[in-house]
Amino acid sequence: MDLPFVKLHGNGNDFILIDEWDGIKVPDEMKGEFAAVYCDRKMGIGGDGVLFLGKATDGKAAMRLFQPDESEAEMCGNGIRCLARYGFDMGYLSEKGTIHTVAGLIDVTCGYDEDGDFLAEVTMTEPLFDAPSIPAKGSGEFHEIINGYEVYATNTGVPHAVVFVKDLDSIDVCGQAPVIRNSQFFPKGANVNFVEVIDQNSIRIRTFERGVEWETLSCGTGATASAAIAHRLGKTGAVVEVETQGGPLTITLSNGATMKGPADVVFTGMLIL
Repeated sequence: MDLPFVKLHGNGNDFILIDEWDGIKVPDEMKGEFAAVYCDRKMGIGGDGVLFLGKATDGKAAMRLFQPDESEAEMCGNGIRCLARYGFDMGYLSEKGTIHTVAGLIDVTCGYDEDGDFLAEVTMTEPLFDAPSIPAKGSGEFHEIINGYEVYATNTGVPHAVVFVKDLDSIDVCGQAPVIRNSQFFPKGANVNFVEVIDQNSIRIRTFERGVEWETLSCGTGATASAAIAHRLGKTGAVVEVETQGGPLTITLSNGATMKGPADVVFTGMLIL
């Protein structure tokens, strides 16, 4: 069996995309194992996850994301921009479309600018701050000291912990984040974002992703979570430029949250199964 795939990235957060618009190519019970095998950067294609693009019963695009640890993520901001790029190029998605995800219906506005660069603006799931909705232990808004760090949390489609630091470059992300990611405070685990506030309009972040179990170059839901908490604490305004390791994202916090950023095709290929 020959299986076509496309490799894409959103600000360096990279994905393998499998087109299942016309039918299932990888059985559902094998999708997690498929991701574990082909996300391997030594023995596989390499990626932070595998996107499966399908067609929902209402004819709209649907996204499922499986991660290198075989788990399925509810939502992914960079992943949905990559899926939108492919779907738009293939004619599955118009300039204004809706994509089904495990986290719910996500509206996307996308297309090419005058320089020929693809941009997508995603209406993210509304940030949830009460602990049970994250989910996190406790009631009210989450704010705890974990491993010496002051930790805030929100759910922007997936659970995120946010830690504000003075010098982002001095943080050993992969050394420090796992204690927070696996804390008993987060029954389903959490992505961990270390955030440096630059000014009222901009922040820098580094993200350790649950499921990848390592630092990724960018995380769309993490950028949204970091901006949402920074704004909620009065550290920034409602429009926040978020500088990730892989490039900038624009988060707008008004009647919910939107995220705007690029998505690029890296290469296409064929798996011989």
